[in-house]
Amino acid sequence: TDMPPSIIFENCNERLSGVDELHWPALSPDLNPIEPLWEELERRLRARPSPPTSVCDLTNALLEEWSKIPINALRNLVDSLPRRVEAVIAAKGGPTS
Repeated sequence: TDMPPSIIFENCNERLSGVDELHWPALSPDLNPIEPLWEELERRLRARPSPPTSVCDLTNALLEEWSKIPINALRNLVDSLPRRVEAVIAAKGGPTS
């Protein structure tokens, strides 16, 4: 749209009026299923015979390694989210192990 950001922000605030707000910590890797995937991709990249030497090589290597991650691994991460949320609630918003 051509509206200035301040108008867009006001419109969003009006629409969200009465909606319960979820206070989410700025850094909450416990609740971010992508974090274990980044760790797995990093492990896979480090295990390659030679490291990528350019952004293009890195992109290709990441895409190749990403395609090797089984879909069940992705599903398991998403399915683990309710358990992770319960752990964070039990820790009163603090870190979990």
